[in-house]
Amino acid sequence: MVFSTILAITLYFSFLFIIALFSRKRKATAQDFILGGRGLNYYVTAMAAHSSDMSAWLFMAYPAVIITGGIFNAWTAIGLIVCMYLNWHYVAPRIRKATEKYNSLTLSAYFETHFQDHKSVIRLISALVAFFFFTIYISAGLMGLGLLFGDIFQITYLWGITIGIFIVVIYPMIGGYVTLAWTDFFQGLFLLFMIAIVPIHKLLIAEPGHVVFQMLQLKSVLKELFPDLSLSTIVGIFFIATGWGLGYFGQPHIITKFMGIKKIEEMNKSKYVGIGWMIIVLFAATVIGIIGSASFVEGINPNLTFIYMVNSLYAPFFAAFILCAILAAAISVMGSQVLILTSHVTEDFYKTLIHRDATSYQMIRVARFGILFSALIAYFIAYFQISSIYNLVFYAWAGLGCSFGPLVLLSLFSKKITRMGAIVGICFGGIFAALWPLLNENFLPYYPIPTMIPGFIGNIIVIYGVSALDLRYFKIMTIE
Repeated sequence: MVFSTILAITLYFSFLFIIALFSRKRKATAQDFILGGRGLNYYVTAMAAHSSDMSAWLFMAYPAVIITGGIFNAWTAIGLIVCMYLNWHYVAPRIRKATEKYNSLTLSAYFETHFQDHKSVIRLISALVAFFFFTIYISAGLMGLGLLFGDIFQITYLWGITIGIFIVVIYPMIGGYVTLAWTDFFQGLFLLFMIAIVPIHKLLIAEPGHVVFQMLQLKSVLKELFPDLSLSTIVGIFFIATGWGLGYFGQPHIITKFMGIKKIEEMNKSKYVGIGWMIIVLFAATVIGIIGSASFVEGINPNLTFIYMVNSLYAPFFAAFILCAILAAAISVMGSQVLILTSHVTEDFYKTLIHRDATSYQMIRVARFGILFSALIAYFIAYFQISSIYNLVFYAWAGLGCSFGPLVLLSLFSKKITRMGAIVGICFGGIFAALWPLLNENFLPYYPIPTMIPGFIGNIIVIYGVSALDLRYFKIMTIE
């Protein structure tokens, strides 16, 4: 059993390693390493954007929420799909065009140039905020890998996260953005197939009379999604859908994928490829959660439902190969996040504060050091397991969304936002997102308000308010 499991995982990662080697550019510049030279086609861009989004959360944390909270929590998936569609449609083409115009490789560099911040204050603050929340985000992925490896190999959690961090680091170290994009493309297809085939096999072949068929009837699903038309139900739907969905407008690891497409005219194709993929995988993950809720046993970790399901259906070799889909999801997300942190280390700290005339060779060396440094910080956070995977991902997601989402939208659609408004907005969003969970826990324990909603709306008001004061009292020019 152990031999067949190791063989399956070895074959999978050997194939990934071959993709990484063939996709890397041998004479890569810093722009190639961080943004792929803006040369990716539409389908690789789409798959890279979405597979670098879903992480192990898709297989573990999201089904667990359906199991413990019911189908009503599927509004999370609906909110994510709607907001990601809006992100593709309104933000993606504009951010691609703007960042090429300013020759910006990172979101913070775009903010700096757009708001004419010659002192690089915006760049440094946004880099610090991103570094804080991304290390938490990566640690959540490592926790998922630790649990997965522990279940597969019967090893300790410590050994699980140690193996996980080694796997996550190696691919961006080889070739940067392009390597990650192509491995994301392959892993996105692999993930799509595996997350769809397992519930289909469970329901149609293994247990064709399963109670889940009754739960999936249209009338039953609608009753769960819309228990009634009361105000509390409507507010609950709004909280769940937008509490996650609004975050898409401020996720640097996703927005960066928009920046790397070769032709802006093909962004529309990417949108439909990506959203189609997203609808399928989220629907499949919801069904996995429903299956788990129908057969849930007290004392069993709901995060491991997919793993238990796979192990009960397939022989060890095939089970291990299928479970590589979780690895694919985790690696895609953490690899992209590590690369974003690396871009902050190189572009926003090293080049801005230490060596403005650094060569591409020096930048790539620093980038690889940044990969190791950021990964180690996330490793230590994962080791202490300060919270659940779901809560860590939500905390980091909300932090990034509140900090950057409002400013991304306002910078693209308004000419009345000033440098000071941008600076205060990033600070407000980051601090608010970091502290709001404490307020929820202590003052709103029975009906907590998701961080994203007051943080996102409040940040828009703050950015507009500070910018208006700037324009009125300090005569600061608007952005052209």
